[in-house]
Amino acid sequence: MKALITGAGGFLGTWLARALVARGDRVSCLLRPTTDTRELEKALEGHPWKRLTGDVTDRASLDAAVQGVDVVFHLAGIRRAAQRDEFIRVNAGGTRLLCEALAALPATEAAPRPRLVMCGSLASHGPSTPERPHVEEDAFHPHEWYGESKAEAENIVFSFKDRLPVTVIRPPRILGPGDRENLSFFKLAKQGIRLELVGGPRPLSLVDVEDVVDLLIVLAERPEALGEAFFCAGPERLTLEEMQDLGARALGYHPKTVRMRPAVLTALATAADGVTRLTGKKLPLNRKLARQLLAPAWTCSGAKAERLLGFRPRRNLAESITRSGEWYRAQGWL
Repeated sequence: MKALITGAGGFLGTWLARALVARGDRVSCLLRPTTDTRELEKALEGHPWKRLTGDVTDRASLDAAVQGVDVVFHLAGIRRAAQRDEFIRVNAGGTRLLCEALAALPATEAAPRPRLVMCGSLASHGPSTPERPHVEEDAFHPHEWYGESKAEAENIVFSFKDRLPVTVIRPPRILGPGDRENLSFFKLAKQGIRLELVGGPRPLSLVDVEDVVDLLIVLAERPEALGEAFFCAGPERLTLEEMQDLGARALGYHPKTVRMRPAVLTALATAADGVTRLTGKKLPLNRKLARQLLAPAWTCSGAKAERLLGFRPRRNLAESITRSGEWYRAQGWL
């Protein structure tokens, strides 16, 4: 398989690139000039791969990048921005430009256009309820700009399905070595703090990064995946407090519980956003994260992927959290 990965320098992209080259696939990585590629280069050491300089918001670089590939894994996007327009420009607008570049390629029955596998997000659906996880047929109901932009990006992808072979994966929160999104909770544990939010429990669907990679590859190869979207989640669910407990136990920490009311967390997040605006420094806490943590649940069902593709995540969440914590410590992140 000749694969192009957008966003290959990120956490998920690095793991996907590693898995593809290990299979013997030919991998091209579309990377911005400013992307820190140290982790990607370490992951691909000893394997051939091609670096392409470009950006999903630059149509010319996309036109060049999609030439001669069999599948495009579209992972590029932004998770933080000060303005809604920036989320829409990159996450939705970049997706449209990529689809247009692919649709402009010549196609025959013997040589169809490349398959597009887009990485969406549970955020496009917004929070679930504790009693019922989201299923793929649920309407989009994002609660913040990032989720809105990912929902719009997915709508764009499926608007091209009469011209392109397309499919979408929707992961929940992803765990694994190299992840920065959950690092703050490990740092709190090291500082002796276990955060407990009043009003819980608030269940979360989580998934190991290698399970996400496995499903991405399945979506690139299986005909049953075409024209469909799939959540990537197993039956296990954890609360924030349980996730912290597992991380602390894995690293031998013994933090003390700090109970926090929702209003206090919201106030702290608002203050942190103010510091970010004044200094430009991105702090671990922000209002987006506070809203996510205070939602009643973020859960989704992986039943469709199991039913149509025979796919079920294989990694135990406790083991995923342990691997993450051990990696953070080995890298000096803790």
